Amino acid sequence: MTSLISDAAERRPTGTLLEALGQVLQSLDALRNGPALLMLLGTFAAAGLLLAMAEASLAREAVGWGQIQAGAALTVAFYGGNAAGLLMMDAARGLPPRDALDALRDALLSAHRLLAALAILLAGYALLAAVIGGLFWLSRAAVAGPVLGPLLFGLLVPVGVVAGGLMALSLLVVVVPLAAPAVWSGASVMTVVRTLLRTIRRRLLVSALLVAAVGLLAAAVGAVVSFVVMAGGRAVAELGIAVVGVEVPAQQLMAGLFGYGLRSLGAAGAPVVASPHGAAALVGGGIVFALALVLPGLVSLRGFCAVYLAVRGDD
Repeated sequence: MTSLISDAAERRPTGTLLEALGQVLQSLDALRNGPALLMLLGTFAAAGLLLAMAEASLAREAVGWGQIQAGAALTVAFYGGNAAGLLMMDAARGLPPRDALDALRDALLSAHRLLAALAILLAGYALLAAVIGGLFWLSRAAVAGPVLGPLLFGLLVPVGVVAGGLMALSLLVVVVPLAAPAVWSGASVMTVVRTLLRTIRRRLLVSALLVAAVGLLAAAVGAVVSFVVMAGGRAVAELGIAVVGVEVPAQQLMAGLFGYGLRSLGAAGAPVVASPHGAAALVGGGIVFALALVLPGLVSLRGFCAVYLAVRGDD
């Protein structure tokens, strides 16, 4: 009986917008989720390595290997991101966190549902767009006549504006951010489709406000992280030159913090000096760069999970 009550409470949508915003603000707790952080860092590192290998293969004109490695990078990013999302959903639902290996296994078994649900929803959007386009085609003077054509077009203008705007809004604030959390909650493909369509019909404005709040929260985290990286990077670069005696330009020492390597730095016209200390700085800076990207991503994943739990109705 207790489990049934708790399950019903979990499925009930959040009562007020303020309560839902409170759940979104709790997304900052994601910064302390070590397993999810390590999962995203490992995914970022593995996908980045595979992309670098693909770039090297394409530079050698080994197109086949480059395509395989690029596909592997996308696969790693997709399933690794879903595994981190499963860990975030556990935290958002107040469940005991699953093991990272279990999360990866569950992602391999369930992430395909996300692709299937998105395919169904996007097909519906394409069909609706085709219907609207067909009506506009009928309003051509050559088809409907010089009188009926302009009249039909005048009627279709407000319909097209509203329909197009609502389609774009629902894609941005419901389908794209909430489809994955729906899968992470354990929903089947058709349950995901029904839940998202019901959310579009009943809670589109609330979803838009909550998703915007998640974006602002992630942007704020990104701004704080960027300030820390830039301020700390400048200090470390100056200390490396003044104290360690590294004979490397400060710009090169800070390059890794912004995702640059020696090749890309030289292509940008910056001075490049071959040095073991410079190479070490690029590696260390790359680690900081990866961490700076992952932290706002963690907040976004947890925030979208909170939004989904707040706006969904009874499945």
